[in-house]
Amino acid sequence: MRFMVDASTGTRVAEFLRSLGHDVLSADDAMPAAADDVILARAEAERRIVVTNDKDFGELAFRSRKARQGIILLRLRDEGTPNRIRVVGALLARAGDKLSGRFTTADDWHYRIRPMPAD
Repeated sequence: MRFMVDASTGTRVAEFLRSLGHDVLSADDAMPAAADDVILARAEAERRIVVTNDKDFGELAFRSRKARQGIILLRLRDEGTPNRIRVVGALLARAGDKLSGRFTTADDWHYRIRPMPAD
């Protein structure tokens, strides 16, 4: 899978995804301080699923209706890096084949997958 990991999620999550064999671009490395809409536009152009802790991406996706590749929004009580990695790993193991083209919200123990909004 192809991912764009937002700066809010951290480079260790990007490294973890790469270790699983995924094609991962870290926004923090590739486009530091870029606005959310710029990150989303690049992810869309490169057919990448955005992984983020920033709920503004959800608002942007549903307001602009330009997100088609997918967004994974992490809403965690434990924001520590080990927990972020654990949650992303568990999500991929359980629902990896369902993430493309969907808006996924994951908390520490559950996830919800919805279709992206239509034009």
